[in-house]
Amino acid sequence: MDVKTVSPASPLSYSNSGTQAALGNLQELETVPLQALQLELETAAVTPEPLKSAKDIAYELAGESVRYDQVAIAAEYRNRPLQVWGRLSSVVWTFFSFAFSLWWDKKTGRTAANEKRRAARLREILSQLGPAFIKIGQALSTRPDLVPPTYLEELTTLQDQLPPFPNEVAYQFIQEELGAHPKEIYAEITADPIAAASLGQVYKGKLKTGETVAIKVQRPGLAENIGLDIYILRRVAVWAQNNFKVIRSDLAGIMDELGERIYEEMDYTHEGHNAERFAELYGHIKDIYVPSIYWEYTRRRVLTMEWITGTKLTNLEAVKAQGIDAPYLIEVGVQCSLRQLLEHGFFHADPHPGNLLATPDGQLAYLDFGMMSEVKPYQRYGLLEAVVHLVNRDFEGLARDYVKLEFLTPDTDLTPIIPALAGVFNNALGASVAELNFKSITDELSAVMYEYPFRVPAYYALIIRSLVTLEGIAINVDPEFKVLSKAYPYVAKRLLSDPAPELRASLKDLLFKHGEFRWNRLENLLNNARESDDYDVSKILNQALEYLFSERGDFIRDRIVTELVKNLDIISSNAFANAKAVVGEWFGVVEAKPAVSATDQKNLEHIKRIWGILQSTPGFDGMKVLQLLPQLFVKPEVQNMGQKVVGGLAQRAVARLIREFLISQEPAAIPQNRSYPKTAPQLSLPAAK
Repeated sequence: MDVKTVSPASPLSYSNSGTQAALGNLQELETVPLQALQLELETAAVTPEPLKSAKDIAYELAGESVRYDQVAIAAEYRNRPLQVWGRLSSVVWTFFSFAFSLWWDKKTGRTAANEKRRAARLREILSQLGPAFIKIGQALSTRPDLVPPTYLEELTTLQDQLPPFPNEVAYQFIQEELGAHPKEIYAEITADPIAAASLGQVYKGKLKTGETVAIKVQRPGLAENIGLDIYILRRVAVWAQNNFKVIRSDLAGIMDELGERIYEEMDYTHEGHNAERFAELYGHIKDIYVPSIYWEYTRRRVLTMEWITGTKLTNLEAVKAQGIDAPYLIEVGVQCSLRQLLEHGFFHADPHPGNLLATPDGQLAYLDFGMMSEVKPYQRYGLLEAVVHLVNRDFEGLARDYVKLEFLTPDTDLTPIIPALAGVFNNALGASVAELNFKSITDELSAVMYEYPFRVPAYYALIIRSLVTLEGIAINVDPEFKVLSKAYPYVAKRLLSDPAPELRASLKDLLFKHGEFRWNRLENLLNNARESDDYDVSKILNQALEYLFSERGDFIRDRIVTELVKNLDIISSNAFANAKAVVGEWFGVVEAKPAVSATDQKNLEHIKRIWGILQSTPGFDGMKVLQLLPQLFVKPEVQNMGQKVVGGLAQRAVARLIREFLISQEPAAIPQNRSYPKTAPQLSLPAAK
């Protein structure tokens, strides 16, 4: 069954089985025709089997993989009623005193006063009950739809440190998995484990080829014990969901999701695959380091990976003593997390301080790839759209984002939720989104999610856990650190450069309001985007031009024509007025300058600053922009825009002519040496013919 611990075949038994099969075939040679045998040998010689890598062999020798299958688990434990009832009784008895305390607090009106103490007691109970309950507690720490805020905060401190198991058992597992005693496989191995957690313990060792390695060995009976606890808890979840209508979330589904995560962590070949995929996607980022996996010495219950010498970022004194720039490494971690969550979608779901180390040469090393998760493309774009709605303070749009992201069902009444979201974000937004403290906002949002019918998807729960943990490490390094402040340049770059229709629509929402172009938003985006390391302004300009001259760019082209007409008219009017003023001074006449609205003047200033930002952006080449102009002028869309601009300027010129010469409310010019009696302004109309 999937829930059993199966010892994979060792390399020795694998070879023996092949030898026995060969001997059996030799005994049958007499019954095989000689011509058929010759043909078989010739075919085998012509098409030899390809050589297998150490990774492929490790997968083959990993034995029966441990996968979560709730149907198989139920079938297994349905036939073990005594074992199930024994464990259930133990769990119920452990929780009985806790439940009685909650009941007594409610009866005596001391629920609020004792809430923090009860939350701490729950954390202790989960630690005592073993690996499955520890993992459940850690998962609940990211479920604001299920757990009140005080309990959420306490459960985030739940650690999975347990006493180590005997070396003899660990050595036996290594021998069963790798086919020889550890001292025959490794040149060195520590006498005792250097760390022990809920799923396994770690030794430090050295290969015979000289590499220093970390050797992780799984706890005995792990799959058996966790399988039993998951079975019991899933049965309880189904019962509670069927009997308590107040429960909105899919508890059985949550337990299945948790079961899949835990079972994946119990397969160390799966963790090795995660590490290699993580290295492939993010190992190229500057100052990110991912350790190598040694597949020759890795199986389902034993993982051998490169040893990383490093210091926890929370150990500030040790980090400073080594001359390492901790705030810089935190920024590196934030940038890496953004690419995990919003670019590729494959992210490290457990970046606690022990899994992020500062190496002596100033790099940020990631460890422990057992708990990983995925964000699908539509979810990644949905999160970016939510950021745009947050920037615009469009809380109705933000509420619709929660429906799109599957936090709320399509039939949910959003009327009471929109003001609740506004209440969370309006005061916190202040000057800008970049100044938000992620943890405080998450806490307030958790209270809203607990009160209203939110159902937090598993991927989002892990994202929140990841970002809150990262911000916690960052604040420990720099109390003024703002994760969103460091994240916004990346978001700005994505909005400007990603050709996806969802983000093109979001960019339009950000830059236009009631049909008016918001130059200040474009200036802010460009200013932030140039802070992103991989921002390519030339690529952005090419993409912008490609989009501009596509069918989807019709609206943008019309707005550009409007803005060009308006600003060229202002510039020409100012130039003409200045010329008239100079001539007027020759004849002693004071010319009234045309009034320019404050908004138009600000827009002109924004345009000048935007050009300055582009010129100062690394990679921008003004000559390349000029070289593009001849290519643009031959495009039919540009010619059409040019005709509209000329027509618009002509219309404004005619309108100004009529306004200045045919409908005059006051004399256009007043000689400096003359005075006139004060009379009410007269409206002059053309004489009738």
